[in-house]
Amino acid sequence: MEETTSNFIHDIIEEDLKEGHVSKIHTRFPPEPNGYLHIGSAKAIWINYTTAEKYGGKFNLRYDDTNPVKEDEEYVRSIEEDLIWLGAVPTGGIFYGSDYFEECYNFAVKLIKDGKAYVCDLSQEEISDYRGTLTEPGKESPYRNRSVEENLDLFTRMRNGEFADGERTLRAKIDMASPNMNMRDPVIYRIIHAKHHRQGNKWCIYPMYDFAHPIQDALEGISHSLCSIEFENHRPLYDWVIDNIGIEKKPHQYEFARLNMTYTVMSKRYLRKLVETKVVDGWDDPRMPTLCGLRRRGYTPSSIFKFISRSGVSKTNSMTDVRFLEYCICEELNETALRRIAIMEPLKVKITNYPDGKTEYFEMPNHPKKPELGKRKMPFTNEIYIEKSDFSENPPPGFKRLVPGGEVRLMESYILKCNDVVRNSRGDVEQIICTVDLETRNNKPADGRKVKGTIHWLSAAHTADAQLRVYNYLFNRENVANLLEDDNFEEFLADDSLIIYDNCKIEPSITGSAPGERFQFVRLGYYTKDNKNSGVFNQTAPLKSSYKPE
Repeated sequence: MEETTSNFIHDIIEEDLKEGHVSKIHTRFPPEPNGYLHIGSAKAIWINYTTAEKYGGKFNLRYDDTNPVKEDEEYVRSIEEDLIWLGAVPTGGIFYGSDYFEECYNFAVKLIKDGKAYVCDLSQEEISDYRGTLTEPGKESPYRNRSVEENLDLFTRMRNGEFADGERTLRAKIDMASPNMNMRDPVIYRIIHAKHHRQGNKWCIYPMYDFAHPIQDALEGISHSLCSIEFENHRPLYDWVIDNIGIEKKPHQYEFARLNMTYTVMSKRYLRKLVETKVVDGWDDPRMPTLCGLRRRGYTPSSIFKFISRSGVSKTNSMTDVRFLEYCICEELNETALRRIAIMEPLKVKITNYPDGKTEYFEMPNHPKKPELGKRKMPFTNEIYIEKSDFSENPPPGFKRLVPGGEVRLMESYILKCNDVVRNSRGDVEQIICTVDLETRNNKPADGRKVKGTIHWLSAAHTADAQLRVYNYLFNRENVANLLEDDNFEEFLADDSLIIYDNCKIEPSITGSAPGERFQFVRLGYYTKDNKNSGVFNQTAPLKSSYKPE
């Protein structure tokens, strides 16, 4: 895992350890199982996991499964799979918020008995109207001064299922004039008659996140509750709950800036919309910023954590260039990916001075900078494929590949000369007729002539078919996250986010590779074998990222 550098969170922890406020560090990652994790989630995971690891502490995975309407076992499984893939093993254990429902209920009863919570009959819309504005205080609910006995009776009946969804709520009694809107008698329990994925129909009242979360942290012995910056205004409520439920060992909440990337949406609501409207082919579509999508595309845990680490940890929101993520995976795969040959748009070449039926072999390195990875033998025959783009009848200025009457070096092989072209009925070139200089097998021309270009090739008799998929940004605006609304979603979708190349040719050895195996396809980019479709390779990144690190 990427080495952890100090940041403001570590400064806080070191001061807490020094002052004796805590003796052991315990963090957690509390995702709601209502969707798949994305790279923004990876930042929260990395911060919490590496912080615990740095100080010899523990790290919990806790599912925030307090809303049965949106949650599903599919998401539960995917979250744990993503954490294990990232290498962020929950050393403190795996927990479920729903396992604390009884404790949350008992703490709510305590607040009622202490006169600090009441059952309210206002509707959701009425509660919103009574809440006031940022410049005007809210109005107290007409049910705020119910007796303790009446509140206990109504709350018990809420649990017993006597009331319909939304008919009543339990609210904390704090301060309707507070400048912090979250402290204006927030709802801490609501009625939801729905089957829970773990608790079944045992409960019909569910605690709100702002109430359940601090309780769960306290019960698990969390020392530092590290979360993203949007919860900063919720911290007073977090502290109020902790201070009023009577737990002696109190966790504290600290916030960090979220991960925002150009051309990318992190909102689960919009990601779900992409899936449901079939803009993408699922949560793991390689264009998605989900961890399963990045995994399918070929990104590694180390490249993701390197990106997060180098992006920094602060309290100030900023926008990170998505090309920096691309840069991190290119940097890694340049060192680790085996080199292989693929022809994206094959053009057949007939070599007239090379014997029919003859096959010879040329050695090619598996990695040009790592001789210890060895070489492989590539067959050569009198019919080969080259890239269509490596031949031009009307070459642009500076074109250094094959032209009529011109020569080019076949990688690790002969010098090839184009003598003629064969056209189809539409007039398109479908084959070129060539000869090779048989004296140039891995040698320079004897007469000293200069051949500038080098192109890759495959023997036509020794290839396998494949489909290559090239990915671009899913959205066409850099700051799309600030522009999206429900009714303008399609306006910002890029037209070229996926380009599919069929009838590609690859080295036969690649067909036996495992799903998820990564290669550098020479001169094309980095590709990963798809984990769903045999014969499909997803472009992870181009050969070189356009990002320039500072």
